[in-house]
Amino acid sequence: MAAPMTRRQLLLSTGTLTAGAAVAAADRRAGPAANRGRIRQSVCRWCFEKHWDLDTTCRVAAELGCHSVELVEPEHWPVLKKHGLICALTPAHMFIRGMNNPAHWDECLGALRKAIDASAAAGFPNVITFTGLADTTAQGGSSVDPEEGIENCVAGYKKVIGQAEKAGVNLCLEMLNSRVDTFMIGVPGYQGDHTEYCVEIIRRVGSPRMKLLFDVFHVQIMDGDLIRRIHEHKDLIGHVHVAGNPGRGELDDSQEINYPPVMKALVDVGYQGYVGQEFIPTRDPAASLRQAVAVCDV
Repeated sequence: MAAPMTRRQLLLSTGTLTAGAAVAAADRRAGPAANRGRIRQSVCRWCFEKHWDLDTTCRVAAELGCHSVELVEPEHWPVLKKHGLICALTPAHMFIRGMNNPAHWDECLGALRKAIDASAAAGFPNVITFTGLADTTAQGGSSVDPEEGIENCVAGYKKVIGQAEKAGVNLCLEMLNSRVDTFMIGVPGYQGDHTEYCVEIIRRVGSPRMKLLFDVFHVQIMDGDLIRRIHEHKDLIGHVHVAGNPGRGELDDSQEINYPPVMKALVDVGYQGYVGQEFIPTRDPAASLRQAVAVCDV
């Protein structure tokens, strides 16, 4: 006769006690990884979806000392609030069809307006936005050249930036790399694929609520000179993302970005926003996230 199952084995076999719950319990015993309070950290939900449910992600984030789990749809925000977290970056439209093409304005503006209202009602600070691809003929749009893309973005954002100003919510335009052709690691054909291109759009919109999403991973691939750019654009940076390069993996010594000086540069320029952990775990997600949070806690 087989040995009787323990309660834990029974729970695991029925899915009641998940692996995520087990690692969350381990993190609670280990204590927070962020203690200094100079960098407010967030966790990007999508990077951990295949490992943990949202409740577990929130539990781990809170125990590590993070303040937010981001890119979470408003209907799931009660889960965040249960753990004392916010959504530092609200999702809106996606990066394929963006504001550089008037053919997609109805879709994008509708999503942005809803996200602004939801963020304002919850007291959350930022909504993400994108230029879109330069050529969206396959998605019902057309091809736009770089200057036209800037002009279209500026005209489109001016239709919604007044709402953001009244709501006290930032629109954060993300620069993405177009070099890497692996899905969710790079976006070939993305028009806003250089920092200064996105900065030009932001400056022409001319609103304190139009900000740059400074994704360190993407900036490193396309432009480099990370610390200088942080100092140059300090007044425009509304949100920050981090991941290891190449590969968008952990913030460890197998990748090329020296993150502590980058984080110290943010502190030096008086950055008050959030730093979102947007790496894709390649090993134990709890250990990887703990390490990344500790690396950024300067």
